Amino acid sequence: MDALELLDELEDIIDKGASVPFSGRCILDKEELLDVLQEIKLKLPDDLKQAKWIKEERQRILQEAQTESDNLIKSAEDKIIAMVNENEITKKAIVQGNQIIENARQNAQQISDSSYNYADSLLETVEKVVMSSMKDLEQCINIVRTNRSDMRSNGNLVPQAGASVPAENQQPIE
Repeated sequence: MDALELLDELEDIIDKGASVPFSGRCILDKEELLDVLQEIKLKLPDDLKQAKWIKEERQRILQEAQTESDNLIKSAEDKIIAMVNENEITKKAIVQGNQIIENARQNAQQISDSSYNYADSLLETVEKVVMSSMKDLEQCINIVRTNRSDMRSNGNLVPQAGASVPAENQQPIE
């Protein structure tokens, strides 16, 4: 599961929590919530790795575009030199060579622009996904903290089986 699916699972757990009458609150399984949160923590690095891969891919695409551009320009320059060496078509060769160079520069610029736009679009998408995931996770954590705080303040804590801790010895969980 990816981080977004885990956030959906966390939302389902919260939606399925047992309602506390007249309070708008619900009782949640702490262990289940902590398990899902732990999985989310483990998956976020994968999303960050994907963002890094996209950045590296962008650099690779830009480098390929630059190399292709340089090759096109070199090829055009070589054609111009070859044409100049032929006496009868020297003037025509200069004109055609300049056109080839200009076309090569325009093509190189278009390739470079397209590469930057594509990479920027990918990075923008990843940024939105990561920011949304972080926002959703913060909201879930705030809900869990609020529910736990309400449970403690209302005296609704139920001791776990086999453990009896007097209220004055209970430590708040932060």
